[in-house]
Amino acid sequence: MENQLNSSDFKQKALHWANQFDVCCFLDSNNYKDNYSEYDFVLAFGRKAELKSSKGNAFDELKAFYEANKQWLFGFFSYDLKNETENLKSDNPDELNFPELYFFVPEYLIVSKNNEVEVLLGEKSILENINSFHVTDEKTSYGFTIQSRFSKTDYIQKVNRLKEHIIRGDIYEVNFCQEFFAENAIINPVQTFELLNQVSPTPFAGYFKVKGHYILSATPERFLCKRGAKLISQPIKGTARRSEYLIEDEQIKQQLKNNSKEQAENVMVVDLVRHDLTKSAVKGSVKVDELFGIYSFPQVHQMISTISCELNPAIHFIDAIKNAFPMGSMTGAPKVKAMELIEQYEKTKRGIYSGSFGCISPAGDFDFNVVIRSILYNEEKSYLSFQVGGAITFQSDAKAEFDECLLKASAILKVLVG
Repeated sequence: MENQLNSSDFKQKALHWANQFDVCCFLDSNNYKDNYSEYDFVLAFGRKAELKSSKGNAFDELKAFYEANKQWLFGFFSYDLKNETENLKSDNPDELNFPELYFFVPEYLIVSKNNEVEVLLGEKSILENINSFHVTDEKTSYGFTIQSRFSKTDYIQKVNRLKEHIIRGDIYEVNFCQEFFAENAIINPVQTFELLNQVSPTPFAGYFKVKGHYILSATPERFLCKRGAKLISQPIKGTARRSEYLIEDEQIKQQLKNNSKEQAENVMVVDLVRHDLTKSAVKGSVKVDELFGIYSFPQVHQMISTISCELNPAIHFIDAIKNAFPMGSMTGAPKVKAMELIEQYEKTKRGIYSGSFGCISPAGDFDFNVVIRSILYNEEKSYLSFQVGGAITFQSDAKAEFDECLLKASAILKVLVG
């Protein structure tokens, strides 16, 4: 391993260097301690091979792509791959036009652990190029207007309609989201990501560029991870604001921990994830490692649970991803009916939002996040979008749900509006 004296400076230079390529992926733990992350940050760029699919058999194509390459793969799954796993459709408008699935084999792969940097793929001399690279400090100005697909009144009406479905017994819980967007939006994607990552550093943050499509993510949530024969999922359900006053902040944290509504939401998702993992698990191996864990991030406290299992050796790991996708925290229970109602009541196709991006190792280990708290950008159309949502249950108060959406959007709004 090659030591870097100033890893944050190197990290910035490396991302700017990688952004010169038409495909790159940066995954950053922001130094959060995590039992399952192999590296502190990972940067992949350039492409030796790629898979782009919107054909209706994307998971099978990915399996074939992995088997053909047996190499590091970086990529993303769009939420709308649900239409492959269930008899569902996505007819809402889509202004972003991301592929439904995209993976690439990188030319270069740089990893860092404990402030030490290593080149896993590509010429080692790339480090000298990066270290001597000069990052220009342009001031980014955002001269566009952010609009919402929902008025507050409209949003509240939709939440109350969804609660009627709950009262009727159609569903127990549904994750309902709304889009904020800007047209004629000109941004510098790398600098915008860096700003978001400063304002809201999270353990599964990342930057993904595929030509003119960008994901700028400050997500705190892991979808699914594989380490050896073990699968781990860490759904988030339960959100509370932070306070700058230490005593009040601690009180808010304790209130979240003991909030029966948040616990009910969380346990529903835990049950859903347990059910999804059972499809891929050695019988009897699914267990809840942590229930109602409270974790603090700059904008919010979150309630996070951890569920794990042993992967059945007869099941391909990509089928294990398919069996759990889309993630329970972004759908609802029962899952299929919840996804039908999401399509009916939301106004925008989710696309990569509430999908996932991450990496697969040559040995078949993987780590994928949940695309939330993320800016999505189509450079060619100058269209910028971010979505926020929350779990609607029988106990939900529609106005409080709207306020929670704004809380979740606060870091992004801080970056784009100031």
